[in-house]
Amino acid sequence: MHPGEERRQKDLERLKQLRPIDDDFMRCMFKDNIPLVELVLRIITGKPDLVILSCETQKDMKRLGGARSICLDAYGEDFSGKKYDLEVQREDKGAEPYRARYHSSCMDIENLDAKQKFSDLPDTYTIFITEKDVYGQGEPLYPIERMNLATGKPFGDGEHILYVNGAYRGDSDLGRLMHDFSCTDAKDMNFDLMAERTRYLKENPKGVSQMCKVLEEMCREEREEGRKEGRQEGRKEGRQEGIQDTLQLFLKDGTLTLEKIAEITHLPLEEVKRLQRGQEQTD
Repeated sequence: MHPGEERRQKDLERLKQLRPIDDDFMRCMFKDNIPLVELVLRIITGKPDLVILSCETQKDMKRLGGARSICLDAYGEDFSGKKYDLEVQREDKGAEPYRARYHSSCMDIENLDAKQKFSDLPDTYTIFITEKDVYGQGEPLYPIERMNLATGKPFGDGEHILYVNGAYRGDSDLGRLMHDFSCTDAKDMNFDLMAERTRYLKENPKGVSQMCKVLEEMCREEREEGRKEGRQEGRKEGRQEGIQDTLQLFLKDGTLTLEKIAEITHLPLEEVKRLQRGQEQTD
């Protein structure tokens, strides 16, 4: 089999296993598909009349020079100007509170220009759909809101963070939606819009071609990440060897105290003492 054809067959097999909970597949599902985004957000927010005006996938936010940039899975706006960041996370660590805070802050920066008032900030919703129940309480949703602890009342700053339990399978639209997010096959899905888009991306030649390009890019990024990790590991090992060589020179010289050597080499004092004992035995 030709290498190119072999790679395509591997991509097709990989495509069969993708689910909406996988971020690259989810982005393709939502791309140019406002009705589907609207369906998902209506169910999650509990707003059946929600109307989404626009939605971008892989939205880059890089407005502050030197600040860490982020790429949102799906970024939408409703008819009243509220903003929605919709993320899927298979790993719990990808939905940590500090990340939710940063995503929310980036949306604020994105939506307030120099001459605008702070009160012009739109309400924002940062939504994480997690494969597991990250809080372990069996709840379908975990809404996070700021509170005034002295009065016990909401702070009312317009910031909303929602964790959606992707493992929830209750008898509700949310339970059925979370079931669909874990499906690999369109025929097993509850919602027509989810099934239609999944079928297009996995069975329609144009959709399959689109996904194969995404998978090729994923493989390229994975290879580059592997090379980067290899280079970092090599540099780390080199630094460690350099520290060890420096330490040996200090010990042989004998003019510095062990405490000072530990400070210079950033090694624990006990490690310096252990190496000194080893050197004395060798000598």
